[in-house]
Amino acid sequence: MPKVTSLTVPYATYLRVYEPLAAFPEPERTHWARYARRPDRPSYQDELRAALTDLLPTPPVPVPVHESREAFVLEVDGVVCVCPWRTRLRGWQALGDLAEELPAPVLDAVLPPVLRRQAAQDYERWLEGNPDARPWIRTSTWQVPLHWFVLVSDEERRYDKGTAEVPPLLRYRTPMVQARRRVARALRTLKETVEEGPLMDGLLDVGRWLEEFHPRSLVELDYGGLVHVLPAGELEDDHSAADVAEGIAALRAGDGAAAGAVYGRLLERWRSVRERRSAN
Repeated sequence: MPKVTSLTVPYATYLRVYEPLAAFPEPERTHWARYARRPDRPSYQDELRAALTDLLPTPPVPVPVHESREAFVLEVDGVVCVCPWRTRLRGWQALGDLAEELPAPVLDAVLPPVLRRQAAQDYERWLEGNPDARPWIRTSTWQVPLHWFVLVSDEERRYDKGTAEVPPLLRYRTPMVQARRRVARALRTLKETVEEGPLMDGLLDVGRWLEEFHPRSLVELDYGGLVHVLPAGELEDDHSAADVAEGIAALRAGDGAAAGAVYGRLLERWRSVRERRSAN
């Protein structure tokens, strides 16, 4: 059970892939097999707190010096599946997105240009020896990207309100084969009915990412820290995966008006979530 502390770091959502142990080469497979037997595995909040702690020193440490040896672990039908954190790799990749998230003066104050240039150079050198590297986790802040919902269905949704001891939870899990099938079907529909746009671009990108993993993997969409800033009633009523499926089905049936209404409803819901960023 995840450890609950007085410090809860909110705002991030996650798309994770859990691969079976058989997908990992040795000696990594043995490491994860031993790791999976640990009783004290950390939670996503522990991972996020560790990343934020690296930004506190002066100068800050934008990317960990060493790669994490931590992971999230699931056991489904007797099969142990592992989602490595790969915090260093994700840190490098996240640096490339900061320019779109923060105004230049703020970015320079948080992470001076000299640190960002050094990190970019380190990443380029590292990629020369690891050209096929990819993360098992994708992260978004203050939203769940709409194309993520294509991967899952409302029947796979799990919502727990939580208690004083256990935090709330909203997440979806689905087999990799189902996620890939849904992406392929949605892309066919979009290509036949609409012009290119953010939803199609996002699906193409996430579809290529999913192809990198073992076919017996599991895909998890986790609202993560958003459950700590959204009211319980809002979480309980959030069935975005069902809405996305409804919109794509309407397009498939040739009902553009119905699809537009669903899309508008989704945009409004997630616009109101993102607006909480400026309120905080």
